[in-house]
Parts: sequence; C-alpha cells; structure tokens
Amino acid sequence: MAQRKILILPAMLLAGALGAQQSRSGVAPSGSGNTSPGSGAAAVQTAQGVLQQQSRSTTGTSGQDNFKGSVVEGKATDGVLDLSLGDAIQRGLKTNLGLILETSSVKESGGKRLQELQALLPTARGEATYNVQQVNLAAFGLSFPGVSPIVGPFQVFDFRGYLSQSVINVQSLENYLAAKHNFAASKLNAEDARDMVTLTVGNAYLLCIADASRVESVQAQVDSSKVSLDQATAAHDAGTSPKLDVLRAQVDYQNQQQQLISAKNDLAKDKLALARTIGLPLEQEFRLTDTAPFAPLENLNADVAFQQALKNRKDLAAAEETLKGAGAQKTAAWAQQLPAVTVSGDYGDIGPTPGHSHGTYTASGNVKAPLLQIAKTHGDEEVADASYQTARAQLSDKVQQVNQDIRTAILDIQSAAKLVEATHTNVLTANEALSEAQERFKSGVSDNLAVSQAQAQSAQANDQYISALYQHNLAKLELARALGVAQTNYKDYVGGK
Repeated sequence: MAQRKILILPAMLLAGALGAQQSRSGVAPSGSGNTSPGSGAAAVQTAQGVLQQQSRSTTGTSGQDNFKGSVVEGKATDGVLDLSLGDAIQRGLKTNLGLILETSSVKESGGKRLQELQALLPTARGEATYNVQQVNLAAFGLSFPGVSPIVGPFQVFDFRGYLSQSVINVQSLENYLAAKHNFAASKLNAEDARDMVTLTVGNAYLLCIADASRVESVQAQVDSSKVSLDQATAAHDAGTSPKLDVLRAQVDYQNQQQQLISAKNDLAKDKLALARTIGLPLEQEFRLTDTAPFAPLENLNADVAFQQALKNRKDLAAAEETLKGAGAQKTAAWAQQLPAVTVSGDYGDIGPTPGHSHGTYTASGNVKAPLLQIAKTHGDEEVADASYQTARAQLSDKVQQVNQDIRTAILDIQSAAKLVEATHTNVLTANEALSEAQERFKSGVSDNLAVSQAQAQSAQANDQYISALYQHNLAKLELARALGVAQTNYKDYVGGK
C-alpha cells in the first residue's frame, strides 16, 4: 500500500499535460488505448485548443506566437534558480516579445498623433540668405542708350522669419482626432497584452508543473513494476510460477522505463518553452517552486461575470476607441471638400550689407477650396465608411466573443471539477485493485496477468486525474483572462506565491 500512495501523491500536484505529452511522444500507458473525451490526451488537447482560440481572438497587433517569445535579459548563472509562478509572470511582463511589440505599436501611434497635430499648430521657421548677383538687362529685352546693360555685381543680405497658422481646417482636425483615438486604442491594447502575457506564462508554468509531476508519477510506476518483476522472478525460481509471468512483468517494467524517458524529455522541452516566454537564458537551470492543487471556484454567474468583463476588458475599450477613430476618419473624408483658411506672414531685415539694411514684412491670408474633385472625395468617403463599418462589426463580434469565452470557461470549470472528483475516486480504486492483485500473486493465488492489467488501469486512472486537474486550473486561468483580471488576480484563480 505504501507503494500505491507514492503513485497518488505526484498526481495531487496538478501535473496537467500528461495526456498531451503522451500524444507528443507517441507512447501510451500499457493497455489504455482510450481516446474518449475523458481520456488524458483528448482532454488536454481540447483544453489547449480552447486556449489557443481565445488567444487568437484577443490579441492586438501581436500574434499569439509572439507571446511565446521574449528578449533575453542577463546571463545564465551556475546555480539553480528558484522560480515561482509570480516570478515567472513578472519576468514575462518585462521581457515577453508580444508585450514589447505592443509597446512599440503605442510609440508608433503616438508619433502619428503628433504628426497630425502639427497641421493644427503654428509653423515657424527662420532663414538667413546672402546673394551675390550680376544681371544682363539685354537678356530681358531692356536696353537704354548710353547705359551698360550689365548691372552688378551686387549683394543682398536677408534675415527673415516665417510664420503660418491654420485657422479653419476641418479635415486636419478630424484627422488629428482619428489619430488620437487610435493612440488611445494602442495604449489599451498594450494593457490588454499584459493579461495575455499572464495567460501564456501561466499556462507554460502549469505545463512544467505537469511534466515534473509526471516524472515523479512514472518513476513510482517504474518502482512498482520492478517490485512485480522481482516477485515474478522469485516465484519462477521457486518453481511456483511459469516463465510467462516473468516475461509479462519484464515487458511492463520496460514499458514504464520508456514512459520515464519520455516524461523527462517532455519536462526538459517545456522548461525551454517557459524560459523562452519569460526571457531566461535557455542554458539557465531552474526549479519550479509552486504547485497548483485542486481548489474549487464557487458562485459562478455568467451574466454577472460578463458585466464585469465589459468594465475590465481593455481590448473592448480599445475596439471602442478604434471605432471612434474610424468615425473621425469618415468625417475627415467628407470635410476635405470644405474651405480651409490659413494665415501666414514673414518679417526680416534685408539690405546690401548687414549694416545697411531695413526691416520688411509680408502678411497674407489664404482661403483654399476644392472645386472639381468629386470622384476623389466620394471615393475617400466610401473607403472611410467601409473602415467604420468594419470597426463597428469587429467591436460587436468582440463583445460576443468575450461573452462566449466567459461562458465556455465557466462550463469548463464546472465540468473539470466534476471530473476531478470522479477521477480521484477512480485513482483510489485502481490503486487498491493493483495492491490486491500484487498480494494475490505474491500469495500464489493467481498469475500476474491481473497485476499487469491493474498496473495499466492505475496508470490510466492517474493520467485522467492529472488531466482533469489541469483542465480545471487552465479553465480558471482562462476565466480570469476573459474577465480582464488575469494579471492582477491570477492568484485568486490558480494560486502561487
């Protein structure tokens, strides 16, 4: 029984991705062959698919793949780094590539806003010129008797300042407003990207927890298989058991050894993926210090959660700003047919030498209006209106997507919680059955076929239990993301220090 308890404890750590890792390696527990929705591989693959779909539907200018990358900070140290879930998320918020790209997008939008603003501000410049010139009057058809047609050389110094100001220009004003709304949308998308970083890093961390737990679980299964092999060998040597029992036990033992090799390999690869996400040097050794045990989430109300998300989701606010910007751009396209009023002037000092100069100035007003560009104006209006309709449709769809994400996450949480309870009971029953089968074989009551079958059932039961735990914790993290509180409240959903 002590050996059976060893099999249960690693599963309580939320090993999560056991089924997904078996699918990657192509190795399944002996005798399992279960690909139903409740099996480890299918369940984890379904959970990962939901995560990827939600990630694609909520990213701004950065694609989901960008959130899996980072900019490496620092160099690897000789020691082993202790890494908690909170530490991983904080590192991701500093170095994650998706967030860095969103921040760069904010700077770009801010620059475009300033460019549009300049059209509404005074423009001033200064010039200093010095000209030396000789003129042939005959070249211009001017000649005077007794006067040389060659004038000069002579020089002119001119120091002058120029100023212009747009007084009325509706198109420039609306272009600026559009750029202002787009800038606000970029900032909101960058804030939303912090939730995406939390979701991506959190999932990567949970996968590593899963891998580490699976290594411990499979190691316990290897030890149990070795005990069965030793029992079969001893019984055969004593002449109370056929050679077939030894061969069967040896096959089970070797299968578990293969599982252990695969589990360790998956742990190493997923730790590399986590390091890539948070900007750690890939050669840096680290250990996970957090676990994510089962913690039920009660009082879930989809309608209340949806209203909360409407207030918290930054990407929804960004979509609203984008719609306002598209509306301003639509007005700007119409306003280009209106007159634009500009005033300008200059003042300077001009003369043959700086000491022999005099001040001069010019002041003027300008009214400019297009008279015949109907096709261009109408075409610009059509393009702007199409952009506006697109932005409005995308906002409406995004609202419904958030509503769907919330309801999907709640359904997954409730379903996974029931699966945890059911599979936990199954683990206890399967482990008890395995212990009983080993005792019966040890006592010589039966052969070890029942032991081999019980070992496969125990491995499958642990697989399903671990997968259910992973689904539950991932669904809670997805709900936090759907509510727009992943970065600030992730501990309330999946724990961590």
